[in-house]
Amino acid sequence: MFPIQHVLVPTDFSEPAEQALEYARGLAREFGSHLHLLHVVPEPHVYPWGTEMPTVSMTGLLTETEQAARDQLNTLATNTRLPADQVSMEVKIGSPVADIIEYIGRHHIDLVVMGTHGRGTLEHLLLGSVAERVVRRSPTPVLTVHGATRTAELKSKAITKST
Repeated sequence: MFPIQHVLVPTDFSEPAEQALEYARGLAREFGSHLHLLHVVPEPHVYPWGTEMPTVSMTGLLTETEQAARDQLNTLATNTRLPADQVSMEVKIGSPVADIIEYIGRHHIDLVVMGTHGRGTLEHLLLGSVAERVVRRSPTPVLTVHGATRTAELKSKAITKST
C-alpha cells in the first residue's frame, strides 16, 4: 500500500466540496495524514467593455474575497476536529487548475480529494470541469466525490434502470 501522508482538498465551498472534505477527513484520521485545504480565487479577466462601464476596484474586491475565503477555510479546518498541526490552509488568487497542480508538487501531496459538479451537457462542453482537468494533469491520484444531491440523483437513475 502507498503511504498517504498529505491529502489535498481543493474547495470552492460548494456542497460537493463539503462531501469531498468529509472523505478526506476520514482518510486523514485513518492514516494520520496531514490535511491541506486550498481555495483558489479565480483571477478576474479584463474585458474590452469600453469607457462607459463604471470603474470597479478589483484590488479591493479581490482582497475582500480572499479574506472571506480565508474565514471560510478557518471554519472548515475547525469543523474537521483534527489537531491544528494536522491541517494547513491556503488561499490563492489565480487559475484554479494551474494553482492546484502547482500546490500538489510544492507540498508533496499523495492524494487529492475534490468535489465534482453536475452540469448540463452543453455547459460541460463549453466550460469543462476543474475536477476533470485536475484528474488529467495531476501527478498523484485524485478521488472525485459527488455532492449528496447528485449522488441521490445517480442512485435513483441506477435503481430505475435496474428494474
